[in-house]
Amino acid sequence: MLKKTFRLIDRSFTLLEDWSLFLAVSIALVAAMANIVLRKTTDINLYWSDEIVRKVIFFTTFIGCSAAIRSRSLIRIDALPQMIPVLKKLLTLISHLAVLGFAGMMIYLGGQMTYSVSQDEFARTATLQVHEAYFYAVLPLMGVMMFLRTLVVMVEDWRGERPA
Repeated sequence: MLKKTFRLIDRSFTLLEDWSLFLAVSIALVAAMANIVLRKTTDINLYWSDEIVRKVIFFTTFIGCSAAIRSRSLIRIDALPQMIPVLKKLLTLISHLAVLGFAGMMIYLGGQMTYSVSQDEFARTATLQVHEAYFYAVLPLMGVMMFLRTLVVMVEDWRGERPA
């Protein structure tokens, strides 16, 4: 039962991560390329394309954190476990607990920031006038995704399983 639940979480998050990252980067690429082509060939300047690229970088950075946990490529110090192999399991556990703590902070603080910005009617992006709360909502979402993914990885490590 737990294994099926974890598999469902993994598949759902993978689908969400892969497609949202693909679409966001594609939109930023098209907007940036269109702006460059129009600026070089005509007098037209898409003043909003830079804002889109900045917001996509913000989005991909945070959603990419969850994807990094999935592929077990989140940044961590691994020199000490290589020098003292007997500490590998303990240090891996400490690393996972630190990620869970960070994810919890992102859920709590990101949720507070999202709520605070959502109450400000003037909190809009400079050129497109999109409410900033949509962008701040990525923070608690990323925290939840990181938290659940880390739990899945911890159970896999505990059981000695490797992802398929």
